Amino acid sequence: MATKIPIAQKRLFANVFICKDCSKKIRTQAVRVIAHKVKCPRCGGHSFRPIRKK
Repeated sequence: MATKIPIAQKRLFANVFICKDCSKKIRTQAVRVIAHKVKCPRCGGHSFRPIRKK
């Protein structure tokens, strides 16, 4: 079994959100997502969810 490397986990999952409408990944701060100040570059939506760790 491979061990999880903390640096790689942070790079892949920290501050990454997925657009609920078009599934585009975007890296931004959580407070900006909560305040709806982030707009999806692909569809223009304002609803995002955090990325799931696999």
